Amino acid sequence: MATYIVGDLHGCFKELQALLAQVSFNPQDDELWLTGDLVARGEDSLACLRFVKSLGNKAQTVLGNHDLHLLSTLLGIKKVKPSDHVDSIFTAEDREELQKWLRNQPLAIQHPKHGFVLVHAGISPEWDLPTTFRCAREAEKVLKSDHYADYIAQMYENTPDHWDEQLTGIERWRYIVNVFTRMRFCYTDKRLDFACKLPIEEAPSELKAWFELDNPHFAKESIIFGHWASLMGKSTRPNIYALDTGCAWGNHLTMLRWEDKQYFTQARFR
Repeated sequence: MATYIVGDLHGCFKELQALLAQVSFNPQDDELWLTGDLVARGEDSLACLRFVKSLGNKAQTVLGNHDLHLLSTLLGIKKVKPSDHVDSIFTAEDREELQKWLRNQPLAIQHPKHGFVLVHAGISPEWDLPTTFRCAREAEKVLKSDHYADYIAQMYENTPDHWDEQLTGIERWRYIVNVFTRMRFCYTDKRLDFACKLPIEEAPSELKAWFELDNPHFAKESIIFGHWASLMGKSTRPNIYALDTGCAWGNHLTMLRWEDKQYFTQARFR
């Protein structure tokens, strides 16, 4: 039995299948974990959703910002971007089933045996691990509720940018969701920044990657994330694994086998 973790799919279904074929992935014995953003930009988001869902408990994914954006467009809150190539989802006979399945996925999970933590974008430098999972469960509860559309309609803002345990309502929910699905850089006082998407070495001096800030959990926990394609799989800590390598943007899809830390890649099909 092996545990495979794959970076952001973004609709690159053929590349995922080729990657799984490299290792003779067997859902009877193996596990597949994914960093979120299953949809948008690639050619077959519908197939990605259906495949991951079909694996049942042999696959675990977290929600990414593009997954949440898809939910907002399915609700009619936001318009579909032509570059996302998700029209087939809107006309799919299993659209409602897929929509319900997607919004029931977690924002942060920890492997029960190996102990690694999987998120899409990152973990707030202001949180310890118990707070991380408590906040994830709070936000997930909203997404699973009957009034989740009201919250998603208020999701598209950058504030608050600083954690306060006294935050309530939409502001608390928005901070949590922004951390898990949108964060890249923070200021040195740990405020969130959403403007910079550059590689670390090109960022302004006042910004640091979230995992470079002072937090004891970032030094000792194994954390796996996607979202940040410009990192091209490179973080500055050996226990922090960046797996989004921009397949949908013409680069490649990356997979990590946890047991021996071997990487596998599949170039984007032309």
